[in-house]
Order: sequence, then structure tokens, then C-alpha cells
Amino acid sequence: MNPHPQPELRNHTLIVTVSSNDGRPVLDRRAYESLARTFHEAADNDEVRVVVLRGLAGCFCLGGDFSEFLDATKHQKLIAAVTDMFRTLATFPKPILACVDGDAVGVGCTILFHCDMVIASNESTFRVPFVDFGLVPDAATSILAPQKLGYAGAFRFFCLGDTLHAEDARALGLVAEIVHDGVEEATLGRARQLAKKPVAALLQTRGLLKGNTGALCDRIDQEISLFQQALQDDTTLRRLQRIARLAA
Repeated sequence: MNPHPQPELRNHTLIVTVSSNDGRPVLDRRAYESLARTFHEAADNDEVRVVVLRGLAGCFCLGGDFSEFLDATKHQKLIAAVTDMFRTLATFPKPILACVDGDAVGVGCTILFHCDMVIASNESTFRVPFVDFGLVPDAATSILAPQKLGYAGAFRFFCLGDTLHAEDARALGLVAEIVHDGVEEATLGRARQLAKKPVAALLQTRGLLKGNTGALCDRIDQEISLFQQALQDDTTLRRLQRIARLAA
């Protein structure tokens, strides 16, 4: 496996790679902890004006690490790490851009709802198969998805588990721009534009647009509680074990 790329500060833009520490395109407990720590530090660092989330080459993120879902001894620390990371994203005060090239699945897709702009390659796909797994959405997307996609679009996306291709995702409002070549360069270009804006006005405007994030944090806690209950259900665990075997 390739090692996990470290965050890189470039012209007031912090570039953060979404992957496990051993270079897999998934998020495990340590990856959640690392992301939360990176965002906490970025919030307090005046040199950071914009954050860009990117995936590995050809794949944004395939979701959570199933092996941790199936190991009850890991649930307590996993839930704590996931909750901290989602709350950190929900309350982060600076612009977040996502550079998506390839598949964004599960939590690899729900984190995009916290981004101010999602810029995707034309080959990208988006899927949230939580219901198929016997689980519920996370990251406060039960609030954010209807706001962004409309109720009907959110219901279809989450409850049917349909795969959205880049053009469909743009039509619904999840994706802001589609780039046919050089998606990372295009995303960094947008980040540079934002980083050159008057800082106080940019942050204040974003804060006004975002509104009160307290409801998001409350919903994150509610979703995590339901998620944790589902992981204690035998039928759900058997379903996850089957899916894990197929993915192996």
C-alpha cells in the first residue's frame, strides 16, 4: 500500500488527502482522528484560509472500514472518532473545497455535504448505500441532503441507494463544477481565488450562509446513536459480513 500523503500547505490552501494511514481509499478510526486533528489545527492557523479535500488517484473514498464495523471491541473508540470528525467538519469556520476524481461512497460521499464547493471529474460517481447495509446516514446528511438536493432527491439518493454520475450530481446540486481534465488543478485554482479574498469578509459571509451549526451537531449525535444501535443488530451484522466477504 502507498503511504498516506501528509497535509500540504500551499499558498494559504491546506491540501488534505482522504484515506487511511496505510494508503487505502477508506476511512478507519485513525483516519477519522487524523482528519479531526488536521481540521482543529487548520481552524486556529491564520496561514490556512481554504482547505481542499482530495482522494487518491482515481478514487475519492470508498467509505468506512468494514472490519471495524464487525469488531464490537472497536466500536466505542470508532464512534468517538467519527463523532469528533463530523462535529469538527460541521463547525469548521473556513471554506472547504472537495476535489473528487472517481468513486465517492458512503462516508466518502457524506463528508462532501460539508464542503462549500464540490468539483468533480466527469468520471466521478456518488453513492450512499447505508439503507442497503441496514444503517442510517451520517454526518448530519439527514438535514444537509434535503437542503441541498431537495426532499425527493435526497430520498431517492439515500433510500434507493442510486448511483449518481457527475452530471446527475451537478443537476441535483451536490456537485458545483465538472472538469474533464485536470480536476485537481481546477480545484486549486478555485481555492486560490478564495484565498485572495479579504479574509474577514469571506469568513463572515460563509458564516452567515451556513447559519447556526448547533442543529447539525445535535443531528450528528442522533444519527450516530442510531448507527451504533444498528451495529448491534444481528441481521445487520450478517448483512455487513456478507458484503465484507464479497469486497475481499
